[in-house]
Order: sequence, then structure tokens, then C-alpha cells
Amino acid sequence: MASGEFTIDVIGDGFRDVHANVRKLIEGLDREALNWRPHPDANSIAVLINHTLGSEREMLAAVRGVSVPRDRESEFVVEADAPDLEAMLTLADSWLDEQLGAMKPQDLTADRSRGGRGPRPGLVWMVTNYGHAREHLAQMALTKQLYEGR
Repeated sequence: MASGEFTIDVIGDGFRDVHANVRKLIEGLDREALNWRPHPDANSIAVLINHTLGSEREMLAAVRGVSVPRDRESEFVVEADAPDLEAMLTLADSWLDEQLGAMKPQDLTADRSRGGRGPRPGLVWMVTNYGHAREHLAQMALTKQLYEGR
């Protein structure tokens, strides 16, 4: 059976990989491309990044039993350029390292509430949020393809 520390490291590596892939995806994109929406009800790449990182930040704190403020609705109205998004990713990297460094194996099994949702074990929050991040990464890639093909 994997140790709690190993599990924390593996999931952390997964989030770092998402961050690295987001950086690759936005490389060379201008403000128009980053804020373009393929449909009025769809999200831009900038919005998807902002929302994904906001969710990740809140989840990591919740797993540790810490509450951080989050205005989820505001995550969907952001406009940004590549330097803004790179700064967000740099902050997310730091937050990830800080939270994972302070995380204990018992945080993975402790029931934690998050964002008004009932308690679940910390590991459940981490795995589902990692899946959430990967889904949005794919959505970003598709949005980029649609922008380039318009």
C-alpha cells in the first residue's frame, strides 16, 4: 500500500504537470486568443485558467482543514493576457508547494467540507479536483484549436 507521503507527492506531481501544460498551451497566444469565447455561453482560456486555479487553491486549503476566501462567480468574468496568466500560475505553483509541504497523511483520510459541500475524505477532494483540472486543460486545448481554426 502506498504511503500518505507518496500519495501526496504523486498528486502534487499531477497538478504540477497540469500547470506546465497550461503554460505550454498559452505560449505565444495574444490577449485576443486568451479571452476569445467559442460561444456566448462558453468560457475563454483565461477564464478556464482562473477558475481551475481558484478551485485548486480552495481545495488544497480545505484538505488541510484551512478556509480561504473564494468568489467562484468572479472567476468566470476575468480577462487576462499571457503575463497575467503566467503570474497566476506562478502563485499557484507556490501555493501548491506550500500546501503540499504542510500536508500530513492524516489530511488524506480526514473528512473535510469544501465550498459548502458536505464532508469527504481529503484524498477524494484531491483526486476529483485533479480530474477537474485535467478536464479544463482539455477544454482549453479545444478552445485554442477552435480559435486557430476560425
